[in-house]
Amino acid sequence: MKNSFLETIVGAVVITIAAVFFIYAYKTSGKTTGIAGYNVIAKFDHIDGISTGSDVRMSGIKIGTVADRKLDTKTFQAVVTLAISNPVRLPEDTNAKITSEGLLGGNYISLEPGGSEDFIKDGGEIEFTTSSIDLISLIGRAVFGNSGDSKPK
Repeated sequence: MKNSFLETIVGAVVITIAAVFFIYAYKTSGKTTGIAGYNVIAKFDHIDGISTGSDVRMSGIKIGTVADRKLDTKTFQAVVTLAISNPVRLPEDTNAKITSEGLLGGNYISLEPGGSEDFIKDGGEIEFTTSSIDLISLIGRAVFGNSGDSKPK
């Protein structure tokens, strides 16, 4: 009987430690959607490597996350909803571009503030965007010398 009680206590401790670890990992992962702030949208031609939960950074500092992404069926552009934290106010002429952390790193959205004195409101749109670059086709063009022209010379 003593062995069974001791095994039960050890099992309960292990389960408690695992639960605490998972809660800690979830809260520190940055993937929580509970950002206190406001949402803005940005439209891109290509959003390769961007998913829900990807970072939104300004000057290399995370200021938000990608909350949603969908396809505009009329313009065939990717519409990305960005959740921006409250202390950050984006000027109306802010530029959003998709950039990479490095050659093998993941992609994120980098915001470059403009000089406007008016700010984008909740639900507003970032009008100046730069889509992601297709690195594989860029390397293929450099290696094989294809400039993208389909006409024979």
